[in-house]
Amino acid sequence: MTVAVTPDTQVDRSAGVTAPAGFRAAGVIAGIKPAGTPDLTVVVNDGPADIAAGVFTTNKVKAAPVLWSQQVLTAGVLKAVVLNSGGANACTGPEGFQDTHKTAEKLAEVLGVGAAQIGVCSTGLIGERLPMDKLLPGISAAVEALGDGPEHGLAAATAVMTTDNVPKQAALTHPDGWSIGGFAKGAGMCAPNMATMLSVITTDAVLDQPHLDHALRNAVGKTFNRLDVDGGTSTNDTVLLLSSGASGVTVTPEAFEAALTTLAADLVKQLQADAEGVTKHVSITVQGAATEAEALAAAKIVAEDNLCKTAFFASDPNWGRIAMAVGNAPTAFDPSLLDITLNGAAICVAGGKGVDRSEADLSGLEIDVLIDLHAGPASATVLTTDLSHAYVEENSAYSS
Repeated sequence: MTVAVTPDTQVDRSAGVTAPAGFRAAGVIAGIKPAGTPDLTVVVNDGPADIAAGVFTTNKVKAAPVLWSQQVLTAGVLKAVVLNSGGANACTGPEGFQDTHKTAEKLAEVLGVGAAQIGVCSTGLIGERLPMDKLLPGISAAVEALGDGPEHGLAAATAVMTTDNVPKQAALTHPDGWSIGGFAKGAGMCAPNMATMLSVITTDAVLDQPHLDHALRNAVGKTFNRLDVDGGTSTNDTVLLLSSGASGVTVTPEAFEAALTTLAADLVKQLQADAEGVTKHVSITVQGAATEAEALAAAKIVAEDNLCKTAFFASDPNWGRIAMAVGNAPTAFDPSLLDITLNGAAICVAGGKGVDRSEADLSGLEIDVLIDLHAGPASATVLTTDLSHAYVEENSAYSS
Protein backbone atom coordinates (compact mmCIF):
# COMPACT_ATOMS: atom_id res chain seq x y z
CA MET A 1 0.00 0.00 0.00
CA THR A 2 3.04 2.25 -0.20
CA VAL A 3 2.32 5.40 -2.19
CA ALA A 4 5.12 7.65 -3.39
CA VAL A 5 4.91 11.11 -1.83
CA THR A 6 6.05 13.94 -4.10
CA PRO A 7 5.59 17.72 -3.93
CA ASP A 8 2.34 17.10 -5.86
CA THR A 9 1.01 14.71 -3.21
CA GLN A 10 1.65 16.36 0.15
CA VAL A 11 -1.15 15.55 2.58
CA ASP A 12 -2.41 18.15 5.06
CA ARG A 13 -4.24 16.73 8.09
CA SER A 14 -5.38 20.16 9.24
CA ALA A 15 -7.97 20.24 6.45
CA GLY A 16 -10.66 17.90 5.16
CA VAL A 17 -13.86 17.86 3.09
CA THR A 18 -14.13 21.65 2.86
CA ALA A 19 -10.64 22.08 1.37
CA PRO A 20 -11.84 21.64 -2.24
CA ALA A 21 -13.86 24.53 -3.68
CA GLY A 22 -17.62 24.10 -3.87
CA PHE A 23 -18.19 22.23 -0.60
CA ARG A 24 -19.71 23.16 2.73
CA ALA A 25 -19.97 20.96 5.79
CA ALA A 26 -21.17 20.90 9.38
CA GLY A 27 -21.18 18.63 12.39
CA VAL A 28 -23.70 19.20 15.18
CA ILE A 29 -25.22 17.71 18.32
CA ALA A 30 -28.65 16.34 17.41
CA GLY A 31 -29.16 14.33 20.60
CA ILE A 32 -28.87 10.91 18.97
CA LYS A 33 -26.06 9.95 21.35
CA PRO A 34 -27.07 9.87 25.02
CA ALA A 35 -23.71 11.42 25.91
CA GLY A 36 -24.67 14.64 24.14
CA THR A 37 -21.62 14.68 21.87
CA PRO A 38 -21.65 15.63 18.16
CA ASP A 39 -23.57 13.02 16.20
CA LEU A 40 -24.82 14.45 12.89
CA THR A 41 -22.81 15.53 9.84
CA VAL A 42 -23.91 17.12 6.58
CA VAL A 43 -21.68 17.64 3.54
CA VAL A 44 -23.11 19.72 0.66
CA ASN A 45 -21.82 19.98 -2.89
CA ASP A 46 -22.60 23.47 -4.26
CA GLY A 47 -21.35 22.57 -7.74
CA PRO A 48 -21.28 23.47 -10.53
CA ALA A 49 -20.91 19.70 -11.04
CA ASP A 50 -22.62 17.13 -8.82
CA ILE A 51 -21.19 13.81 -9.95
CA ALA A 52 -20.41 11.12 -7.40
CA ALA A 53 -19.31 7.53 -6.90
CA GLY A 54 -19.43 5.13 -4.00
CA VAL A 55 -18.26 1.76 -2.80
CA PHE A 56 -20.05 -0.21 -0.12
CA THR A 57 -19.73 -3.16 2.20
CA THR A 58 -19.73 -6.67 0.73
CA ASN A 59 -21.43 -7.96 3.88
CA LYS A 60 -24.73 -9.68 2.98
CA VAL A 61 -26.33 -7.93 5.96
CA LYS A 62 -26.44 -4.36 4.69
CA ALA A 63 -27.74 -1.43 6.71
CA ALA A 64 -30.68 0.61 5.41
CA PRO A 65 -28.51 3.66 4.52
CA VAL A 66 -26.20 1.43 2.47
CA LEU A 67 -29.17 0.08 0.49
CA TRP A 68 -30.46 3.63 0.01
CA SER A 69 -27.14 5.12 -1.08
CA GLN A 70 -26.43 2.23 -3.44
CA GLN A 71 -29.81 2.86 -5.04
CA VAL A 72 -29.47 6.61 -5.50
CA LEU A 73 -25.89 6.36 -6.76
CA THR A 74 -26.96 4.36 -9.79
CA ALA A 75 -27.49 7.80 -11.34
CA GLY A 76 -23.94 8.88 -10.41
CA VAL A 77 -25.15 12.13 -8.83
CA LEU A 78 -25.15 13.44 -5.25
CA LYS A 79 -25.94 16.96 -4.03
CA ALA A 80 -25.29 16.20 -0.38
CA VAL A 81 -24.61 13.51 2.21
CA VAL A 82 -26.03 13.21 5.73
CA LEU A 83 -24.26 10.98 8.22
CA ASN A 84 -25.26 10.11 11.78
CA SER A 85 -23.38 8.38 14.55
CA GLY A 86 -25.06 6.83 17.57
CA GLY A 87 -26.99 4.20 15.60
CA ALA A 88 -26.23 2.01 12.59
CA ASN A 89 -29.83 1.62 11.38
CA ALA A 90 -28.93 -1.96 10.41
CA CYS A 91 -31.20 -4.99 10.87
CA THR A 92 -34.13 -2.63 11.40
CA GLY A 93 -36.39 -3.96 8.63
CA PRO A 94 -38.67 -1.93 6.35
CA GLU A 95 -39.15 0.65 9.09
CA GLY A 96 -35.41 1.32 9.16
CA PHE A 97 -35.36 1.86 5.41
CA GLN A 98 -38.29 4.27 5.77
CA ASP A 99 -36.27 6.16 8.38
CA THR A 100 -33.40 6.48 5.90
CA HIS A 101 -35.83 7.67 3.23
CA LYS A 102 -37.25 10.28 5.62
CA THR A 103 -33.72 11.40 6.45
CA ALA A 104 -32.92 11.95 2.78
CA GLU A 105 -36.25 13.69 2.18
CA LYS A 106 -35.67 16.06 5.09
CA LEU A 107 -32.22 17.16 3.90
CA ALA A 108 -33.50 17.43 0.31
CA GLU A 109 -36.39 19.63 1.47
CA VAL A 110 -34.12 21.99 3.40
CA LEU A 111 -31.67 22.26 0.50
CA GLY A 112 -34.33 22.48 -2.22
CA VAL A 113 -33.16 19.39 -4.15
CA GLY A 114 -34.50 15.90 -4.79
CA ALA A 115 -34.25 13.08 -2.25
CA ALA A 116 -32.67 10.89 -4.93
CA GLN A 117 -29.69 13.28 -4.85
CA ILE A 118 -28.97 12.67 -1.14
CA GLY A 119 -26.58 10.04 0.22
CA VAL A 120 -27.16 8.68 3.72
CA CYS A 121 -24.70 6.98 6.09
CA SER A 122 -25.14 5.71 9.64
CA THR A 123 -22.83 4.21 12.24
CA GLY A 124 -23.24 2.82 15.74
CA LEU A 125 -25.07 -0.01 17.44
CA ILE A 126 -26.76 -2.54 15.14
CA GLY A 127 -30.40 -3.52 15.63
CA GLU A 128 -31.97 -0.34 17.04
CA ARG A 129 -34.19 2.23 15.30
CA LEU A 130 -32.90 5.78 15.09
CA PRO A 131 -34.57 8.52 17.17
CA MET A 132 -36.12 10.36 14.23
CA ASP A 133 -37.62 12.99 16.52
CA LYS A 134 -34.04 14.11 17.20
CA LEU A 135 -32.40 13.29 13.87
CA LEU A 136 -34.75 15.29 11.62
CA PRO A 137 -34.51 18.58 13.58
CA GLY A 138 -30.77 17.96 13.73
CA ILE A 139 -30.63 18.09 9.94
CA SER A 140 -32.11 21.60 9.96
CA ALA A 141 -29.59 22.65 12.61
CA ALA A 142 -26.71 21.18 10.57
CA VAL A 143 -27.76 23.03 7.42
CA GLU A 144 -27.89 26.28 9.39
CA ALA A 145 -24.34 25.58 10.60
CA LEU A 146 -22.89 24.84 7.16
CA GLY A 147 -19.66 26.57 6.21
CA ASP A 148 -16.61 26.14 4.01
CA GLY A 149 -13.87 26.88 6.53
CA PRO A 150 -11.46 24.25 7.90
CA GLU A 151 -13.29 24.31 11.24
CA HIS A 152 -16.43 23.12 9.46
CA GLY A 153 -14.58 20.22 7.89
CA LEU A 154 -13.20 19.23 11.28
CA ALA A 155 -16.66 19.44 12.85
CA ALA A 156 -17.98 17.13 10.13
CA ALA A 157 -15.20 14.62 10.80
CA THR A 158 -15.87 14.78 14.53
CA ALA A 159 -19.62 14.19 14.46
CA VAL A 160 -19.28 10.77 12.76
CA MET A 161 -17.07 9.32 15.50
CA THR A 162 -18.27 6.37 17.60
CA THR A 163 -15.48 4.56 19.48
CA ASP A 164 -12.91 6.70 17.67
CA ASN A 165 -10.71 8.75 19.96
CA VAL A 166 -9.82 11.44 17.42
CA PRO A 167 -11.29 12.76 14.16
CA LYS A 168 -9.53 11.66 10.99
CA GLN A 169 -9.24 13.97 8.01
CA ALA A 170 -6.82 14.89 5.26
CA ALA A 171 -6.54 17.14 2.22
CA LEU A 172 -4.25 17.46 -0.75
CA THR A 173 -3.85 20.50 -3.00
CA HIS A 174 -2.33 19.88 -6.42
CA PRO A 175 -0.07 22.57 -7.91
CA ASP A 176 -2.23 22.53 -11.06
CA GLY A 177 -4.99 24.21 -9.04
CA TRP A 178 -7.33 21.47 -7.86
CA SER A 179 -7.83 19.81 -4.50
CA ILE A 180 -9.10 16.69 -2.83
CA GLY A 181 -10.11 16.25 0.81
CA GLY A 182 -11.91 13.82 3.06
CA PHE A 183 -12.64 12.33 6.44
CA ALA A 184 -13.02 8.78 7.73
CA LYS A 185 -14.25 7.10 10.89
CA GLY A 186 -13.67 3.62 12.17
CA ALA A 187 -11.94 1.96 15.10
CA GLY A 188 -13.53 -1.46 15.55
CA MET A 189 -15.55 -3.91 13.42
CA CYS A 190 -13.03 -2.69 10.92
CA ALA A 191 -12.01 -4.87 8.00
CA PRO A 192 -13.35 -2.78 5.13
CA ASN A 193 -14.18 -4.87 2.08
CA MET A 194 -15.98 -2.68 -0.37
CA ALA A 195 -16.09 -2.69 -2.33
CA THR A 196 -18.20 0.09 11.37
CA MET A 197 -16.08 2.29 8.45
CA LEU A 198 -17.35 5.45 6.79
CA SER A 199 -15.55 7.94 4.59
CA VAL A 200 -16.59 10.96 2.54
CA ILE A 201 -14.11 12.37 0.03
CA THR A 202 -14.58 15.56 -1.97
CA THR A 203 -12.79 17.08 -4.95
CA ASP A 204 -13.11 20.19 -7.10
CA ALA A 205 -11.35 18.52 -10.05
CA VAL A 206 -13.17 18.21 -13.36
CA LEU A 207 -13.51 14.52 -14.20
CA ASP A 208 -16.35 12.52 -15.74
CA GLN A 209 -18.33 10.05 -13.65
CA PRO A 210 -17.00 6.81 -15.17
CA HIS A 211 -13.41 7.87 -14.48
CA LEU A 212 -14.37 9.09 -11.00
CA ASP A 213 -15.92 5.72 -10.23
CA HIS A 214 -12.97 3.80 -11.68
CA ALA A 215 -10.45 5.84 -9.70
CA LEU A 216 -12.39 5.33 -6.47
CA ARG A 217 -12.59 1.56 -6.87
CA ASN A 218 -8.90 1.29 -7.67
CA ALA A 219 -7.88 3.54 -4.78
CA VAL A 220 -10.11 1.72 -2.28
CA GLY A 221 -8.67 -1.62 -3.39
CA LYS A 222 -5.16 -0.41 -2.60
CA THR A 223 -5.95 1.39 0.67
CA PHE A 224 -9.17 0.88 2.64
CA ASN A 225 -9.37 -2.77 1.64
CA ARG A 226 -5.83 -3.33 2.95
CA LEU A 227 -6.78 -2.40 6.52
CA ASP A 228 -7.84 -5.21 8.85
CA VAL A 229 -8.22 -4.32 12.53
CA ASP A 230 -10.31 -7.29 13.64
CA GLY A 231 -11.70 -9.12 10.60
CA GLY A 232 -15.17 -7.60 11.04
CA THR A 233 -16.55 -6.31 7.73
CA SER A 234 -19.29 -3.97 8.94
CA THR A 235 -22.88 -3.82 7.77
CA ASN A 236 -22.38 -0.10 7.08
CA ASP A 237 -19.00 0.30 5.33
CA THR A 238 -19.25 3.14 2.82
CA VAL A 239 -16.88 5.40 0.91
CA LEU A 240 -18.46 8.24 -1.06
CA LEU A 241 -16.61 10.48 -3.50
CA LEU A 242 -18.20 13.77 -4.61
CA SER A 243 -16.92 16.12 -7.32
CA SER A 244 -17.95 19.78 -7.61
CA GLY A 245 -15.75 20.63 -10.59
CA ALA A 246 -15.45 24.09 -9.01
CA SER A 247 -11.73 24.43 -9.77
CA GLY A 248 -12.46 24.40 -13.49
CA VAL A 249 -9.33 22.28 -13.94
CA THR A 250 -9.72 19.12 -16.01
CA VAL A 251 -7.43 16.40 -14.68
CA THR A 252 -6.22 13.19 -16.21
CA PRO A 253 -7.63 10.00 -14.70
CA GLU A 254 -4.09 8.90 -13.85
CA ALA A 255 -3.22 12.07 -11.92
CA PHE A 256 -6.51 12.00 -10.07
CA GLU A 257 -6.23 8.36 -9.09
CA ALA A 258 -2.69 8.91 -7.80
CA ALA A 259 -3.82 11.80 -5.60
CA LEU A 260 -6.91 9.93 -4.41
CA THR A 261 -4.83 6.88 -3.51
CA THR A 262 -2.38 9.03 -1.55
CA LEU A 263 -5.20 10.72 0.35
CA ALA A 264 -6.98 7.42 1.09
CA ALA A 265 -3.73 5.81 2.25
CA ASP A 266 -3.25 8.61 4.75
CA LEU A 267 -6.78 8.22 6.08
CA VAL A 268 -6.18 4.48 6.46
CA LYS A 269 -3.00 5.11 8.47
CA GLN A 270 -5.06 7.32 10.77
CA LEU A 271 -7.67 4.59 11.14
CA GLN A 272 -4.97 2.08 12.03
CA ALA A 273 -3.43 4.43 14.58
CA ASP A 274 -6.77 4.96 16.35
CA ALA A 275 -8.03 1.37 16.29
CA GLU A 276 -9.77 0.13 19.42
CA GLY A 277 -7.27 -0.80 22.12
CA VAL A 278 -4.31 -0.40 19.78
CA THR A 279 -0.80 -0.61 21.23
CA LYS A 280 0.96 -1.83 18.07
CA HIS A 281 0.84 -0.69 14.46
CA VAL A 282 1.45 -3.85 12.45
CA SER A 283 2.32 -4.00 8.75
CA ILE A 284 2.15 -7.45 7.16
CA THR A 285 3.72 -7.88 3.73
CA VAL A 286 3.55 -11.15 1.84
CA GLN A 287 5.90 -11.36 -1.12
CA GLY A 288 6.87 -14.11 -3.49
CA ALA A 289 3.26 -15.21 -4.09
CA ALA A 290 1.96 -16.53 -7.39
CA THR A 291 -0.66 -13.74 -7.62
CA GLU A 292 -1.50 -10.53 -5.78
CA ALA A 293 -4.81 -12.08 -4.69
CA GLU A 294 -2.96 -14.98 -3.04
CA ALA A 295 -0.52 -12.60 -1.36
CA LEU A 296 -3.40 -10.51 -0.05
CA ALA A 297 -5.25 -13.59 1.22
CA ALA A 298 -2.20 -14.77 3.14
CA ALA A 299 -1.55 -11.33 4.66
CA LYS A 300 -5.18 -11.02 5.78
CA ILE A 301 -5.10 -14.46 7.40
CA VAL A 302 -2.17 -13.35 9.55
CA ALA A 303 -3.79 -9.98 10.26
CA GLU A 304 -6.97 -11.63 11.55
CA ASP A 305 -5.41 -14.46 13.52
CA ASN A 306 -5.96 -13.92 17.25
CA LEU A 307 -2.87 -15.90 18.25
CA CYS A 308 -0.70 -13.70 16.05
CA LYS A 309 -2.41 -10.54 17.31
CA THR A 310 -1.94 -11.46 20.97
CA ALA A 311 1.73 -12.20 20.29
CA PHE A 312 2.07 -8.76 18.73
CA PHE A 313 0.48 -7.26 21.85
CA ALA A 314 3.04 -9.04 24.02
CA SER A 315 5.96 -8.02 21.74
CA ASP A 316 6.56 -11.77 21.41
CA PRO A 317 8.45 -12.82 18.24
CA ASN A 318 6.49 -16.08 18.05
CA TRP A 319 7.04 -16.77 14.36
CA GLY A 320 5.48 -20.23 14.65
CA ARG A 321 2.06 -18.60 14.95
CA ILE A 322 2.68 -16.63 11.76
CA ALA A 323 3.77 -19.80 9.94
CA MET A 324 0.63 -21.54 11.20
CA ALA A 325 -1.60 -18.72 9.96
CA VAL A 326 0.03 -18.55 6.53
CA GLY A 327 -0.40 -22.30 6.21
CA ASN A 328 -4.15 -21.84 6.64
CA ALA A 329 -4.38 -19.33 3.80
CA PRO A 330 -5.78 -20.29 0.38
CA THR A 331 -2.33 -19.62 -1.04
CA ALA A 332 -0.01 -22.04 -2.82
CA PHE A 333 3.61 -22.29 -1.60
CA ASP A 334 6.26 -24.79 -0.51
CA PRO A 335 6.55 -24.69 3.32
CA SER A 336 10.22 -25.67 3.09
CA LEU A 337 10.92 -22.34 1.37
CA LEU A 338 8.99 -20.10 3.79
CA ASP A 339 10.89 -17.08 5.18
CA ILE A 340 9.56 -14.80 7.94
CA THR A 341 11.29 -11.58 8.96
CA LEU A 342 10.19 -9.54 11.99
CA ASN A 343 11.45 -5.95 12.23
CA GLY A 344 14.42 -6.86 10.05
CA ALA A 345 15.34 -10.08 11.87
CA ALA A 346 15.21 -13.21 9.67
CA ILE A 347 13.62 -15.29 12.38
CA CYS A 348 12.37 -18.10 10.09
CA VAL A 349 14.47 -19.23 7.14
CA ALA A 350 13.58 -21.99 4.68
CA GLY A 351 10.70 -23.19 6.82
CA GLY A 352 12.75 -23.50 10.01
CA LYS A 353 14.51 -21.55 12.70
CA GLY A 354 16.56 -18.58 11.58
CA VAL A 355 18.28 -16.08 13.84
CA ASP A 356 17.59 -16.22 17.56
CA ARG A 357 14.22 -14.81 18.62
CA SER A 358 15.97 -12.24 20.79
CA GLU A 359 17.16 -10.47 17.65
CA ALA A 360 13.57 -9.53 16.73
CA ASP A 361 12.83 -6.44 18.82
CA LEU A 362 9.07 -5.86 18.85
CA SER A 363 9.01 -3.61 21.91
CA GLY A 364 8.24 -0.44 19.97
CA LEU A 365 4.99 0.82 18.46
CA GLU A 366 5.73 -0.40 14.93
CA ILE A 367 5.95 -4.07 13.94
CA ASP A 368 6.94 -4.97 10.39
CA VAL A 369 6.19 -8.54 9.28
CA LEU A 370 7.70 -9.71 6.00
CA ILE A 371 6.68 -13.14 4.72
CA ASP A 372 8.36 -14.54 1.61
CA LEU A 373 6.66 -17.55 0.01
CA HIS A 374 9.15 -17.94 -2.87
CA ALA A 375 6.27 -19.02 -5.10
CA GLY A 376 6.02 -16.18 -7.60
CA PRO A 377 6.43 -12.44 -8.31
CA ALA A 378 3.43 -10.94 -6.52
CA SER A 379 3.14 -9.14 -3.18
CA ALA A 380 0.60 -7.34 -1.00
CA THR A 381 0.58 -5.44 2.29
CA VAL A 382 -2.15 -5.35 4.95
CA LEU A 383 -2.20 -2.99 7.93
CA THR A 384 -3.49 -4.33 11.24
CA THR A 385 -3.17 -3.92 15.00
CA ASP A 386 -2.64 -6.07 18.07
CA LEU A 387 -5.30 -7.67 20.27
CA SER A 388 -5.04 -5.97 23.65
CA HIS A 389 -6.84 -6.09 27.00
CA ALA A 390 -8.37 -2.71 26.14
CA TYR A 391 -9.83 -4.03 22.87
CA VAL A 392 -11.55 -6.90 24.68
CA GLU A 393 -12.86 -4.64 27.43
CA GLU A 394 -14.18 -2.01 25.03
CA ASN A 395 -15.99 -4.48 22.77
CA SER A 396 -17.33 -6.67 25.57
CA ALA A 397 -19.25 -3.69 26.93
CA TYR A 398 -20.08 -1.90 23.66
CA SER A 399 -23.87 -2.27 23.76
CA SER A 400 -24.20 -1.77 27.50
